[in-house]
Amino acid sequence: MRIYLASTSPARLMLLRAAGIEPYLVSPTTDEDSEITEKERKIGRSLTGPETTQYLATAKAESAVKQLPKATGIFVGSDSMFELEGKLLGKPHTPERAKERWLNQIGKTGTLHSGICAILVQDGKIVKQITTGTSAEVTFVGDITDTEIDAYIVTGEPLKVAGAFTIDSLGSAFVKEISGDPSTVVGMSIPQLRVLVRELGIEWQSLWNLQQK
Repeated sequence: MRIYLASTSPARLMLLRAAGIEPYLVSPTTDEDSEITEKERKIGRSLTGPETTQYLATAKAESAVKQLPKATGIFVGSDSMFELEGKLLGKPHTPERAKERWLNQIGKTGTLHSGICAILVQDGKIVKQITTGTSAEVTFVGDITDTEIDAYIVTGEPLKVAGAFTIDSLGSAFVKEISGDPSTVVGMSIPQLRVLVRELGIEWQSLWNLQQK
């Protein structure tokens, strides 16, 4: 059974490869900001962190299915959002915004929300679809300096990730503690994905297509 990953995230690709799976990559066509704005307009309120990530994970997976109308396999979409002091934080995109966030989160604890959607498709037709979410608590070190923050931002890494940090690369030195599944913080919960795959009626080990060294 082939896995189609609806993501351009190097971290999510790395997680699947580490789990023994080489996915077929599909770049989602989802306009995340527009999707959320329209969804909130329809329901008349702001989405919570779990709602946002699960909604976008589903939208990404569905967009990938539409791009491959004759495919057979499991399409996986995922999305992440960091919540700190009641505020949802996606990718900062700019150095100024990334620094502002880092200055605010020194020594604090926030929640990384991750949504996952798995869609079983047979010859282009959806057989079954499941969406769920996970979360993990992240505590930052309290002694990070302005010089360290500036140097980290210059690398460009924090501009491209939810919450402006990583735990699998340069940002790992500035994270004091994680409570929960680490892969959730990296970008997608592998244990939870296994649960979804089995709920689709597929044995997890049948997806292994990479020989581990």
